[in-house]
Amino acid sequence: MNLSELVALRILELLDAAGGEAEIQRNELASSIGCVPSQINYVLTSRFTPEQGYTVESRRGGGGYIRITRVNLSGGPAIMHIINCIGQTLDFATARALLNDISARGLVNSTTAKVMTAAVSDSSLRECPAQFRDKLRAQLFKQMLMNAI
Repeated sequence: MNLSELVALRILELLDAAGGEAEIQRNELASSIGCVPSQINYVLTSRFTPEQGYTVESRRGGGGYIRITRVNLSGGPAIMHIINCIGQTLDFATARALLNDISARGLVNSTTAKVMTAAVSDSSLRECPAQFRDKLRAQLFKQMLMNAI
């Protein structure tokens, strides 16, 4: 198990123990795991994103903390949360990760997720000029999600 996985696992354990919301001190967590505080930041920004169902807020300073909350939405509210997180552009890797997540959570079935993945893939959008693909992909993705509710 690599260090990032170890940090993510520890954060997930804290979230489970605290009922889905945990406040952590970055330096304390880093020292308990045996890593540098920047490793905690890396894991938070890569594995605990709104697209993956988490909100992260931080307060800097001597009494600072990082609060991580697992968003436990289902059905329409979960889809709307994802739509609101997308923004104006969406690259294919992020779209695929989102589709894997919503399929795993049962928000869409695997067949629908596969069709949506194909529809927003780079190969499907190759006729669109490259500078507009991510914007078009975001619009398509949002529309498909809204119709999946």
